[in-house]
Amino acid sequence: MEEHTSPNPAVVHTVPGPPELTEQISQSLDRQNSRLVSKHVADEVERNNKKYWDLFYKRNETRFFKDRNWTVNEFDEFMNEDVGTGVLLEVGCGVGNFIFPLLSWSNIRYIHACDISPRAIEFVKQNPLYNPDKMNAFPCDVTEDSILTEISHGSVDIATLIFVLSAIHPDKFAPVVANLFTLLRPGGIVLFRDYGLYDMAQLRFKPGHKISDKLYMRQDKTR
Repeated sequence: MEEHTSPNPAVVHTVPGPPELTEQISQSLDRQNSRLVSKHVADEVERNNKKYWDLFYKRNETRFFKDRNWTVNEFDEFMNEDVGTGVLLEVGCGVGNFIFPLLSWSNIRYIHACDISPRAIEFVKQNPLYNPDKMNAFPCDVTEDSILTEISHGSVDIATLIFVLSAIHPDKFAPVVANLFTLLRPGGIVLFRDYGLYDMAQLRFKPGHKISDKLYMRQDKTR
């Protein structure tokens, strides 16, 4: 465990170290490494990322993910009188399982919501809770500059990445961070949640699904 002292000397943040690499975990990783995704398939998955997520939502519509009602307990930043009453950008909004529950308890003034799947965005707009006067849902690949044309620079108070980074190739993390930095106002914050290293979501993948270190694809070629 590492301790990081904040500017306030009364506050100490404890950051857990990496999980222990047990023999059982090593065996699971060795099985995955016995047959990696070929470069040809990995490149094809990268090129057609939008296509595979669109097909995912064509099959599952709004039924796959549950509403993320846990956010009220996990992200107390939304209770902050400054950023918690401002403008939210949700990256990778899917069909709205994060933003629509948020409406019932937060004081966010305006919501931008984007997803790489145009079909997912259509489901967001079809939701009875969608209010075009207070929401802007649009298809977008956050690894590209196109998001910068949709939102005023320096206008976002909170940006969220909920189970998004694990679906993006690590080589593209830098442009994602750069784009969000451009959109955030001074004092704005980024909230993210994702899978943990060596958790069951990672270890249950069988051979033929590992693209690279910490990057996997599912049977339907989504990541």
